[in-house]
Amino acid sequence: MAGLSNGGLLYHEIQEGKLCAVHCVNTVLQGPFFSELDLAALASDLDQKERQMMLEGAGHGGASSGDFYSEVSHNVSMGGDFSIQVLQKALEIWDLEVIPLNSPVAEPSTYVPELENAFICHLQDHWFCIRKVNGEWYNFNSLLPAPEHLSQFYLSAYIDSLKDSGWSIFLVRGNFPKDCPIPHDTSVGFGQWLTPEDAKNIAKSCKQMELSTQEAYPSIQMGSIDEQEEEDLNAAIQASLMDSTGFQNRPDITEGGHNAAESATTSSKLDSPNNSISLTDLPSLHAESSQSNTDVTNATSGTVNQISQDEKNN
Repeated sequence: MAGLSNGGLLYHEIQEGKLCAVHCVNTVLQGPFFSELDLAALASDLDQKERQMMLEGAGHGGASSGDFYSEVSHNVSMGGDFSIQVLQKALEIWDLEVIPLNSPVAEPSTYVPELENAFICHLQDHWFCIRKVNGEWYNFNSLLPAPEHLSQFYLSAYIDSLKDSGWSIFLVRGNFPKDCPIPHDTSVGFGQWLTPEDAKNIAKSCKQMELSTQEAYPSIQMGSIDEQEEEDLNAAIQASLMDSTGFQNRPDITEGGHNAAESATTSSKLDSPNNSISLTDLPSLHAESSQSNTDVTNATSGTVNQISQDEKNN
């Protein structure tokens, strides 16, 4: 392990609040070199220098000097997001230069990124770094539970995919710190030192948990009927009942035992726009149908009994 930076360990920081810029700078340096207060102080210093330059420009016939006394910072947002200028200033302290990947100076790195040592990536309010440590490339995104190993072949494709997705990519060049004192209690703060094997096992374990969760809670669950589905179901039931009632009310069908009044009553319930049948109407409809069938049965039974009595009398 001789000659390996940090004794062969990887330094990774897990996302804390909106401190991704802090995590990004520290993983570039591979150690907890900066806090959010350090970057905030750099942002304040940059704001002050920018205001001073603008005031000097205003004194030579530019805009009014009052236009530059705004308390709004251009280098740190209220949400805690820092500008690229703040990250550049922080890394300059350690003799590192931040260069936009689309600049002519960085053009060779577009084709052979594996020859570099670190990249900074930014989109909207998120920063993260891709870093080569001990000859291997890793994605130190603070949203990941551990550094993600990247092969040299995949490195180029990954950077291209980020650019295609709108990410701004910056190249970091210079003399990177080789070692960082590791405290005895590594659980303090949001940084952690991991062996490459530990990082691999953590990433694998989290991936398995993610797959298990997806299997246990699929995005589409059977039995969950939304309002539109319920309306469709009611309409299908209503149409089915209409067909059934129409069949029973045909003049040439007498086995159902329904008279014209009953058919008209049922038909009016089905056809009236203000009396559409829903799931809650089915029990009452069934009860009415059952009562009608009972009345018909009783009437038929009474007629048969009356005929038998007449035959006896004759």
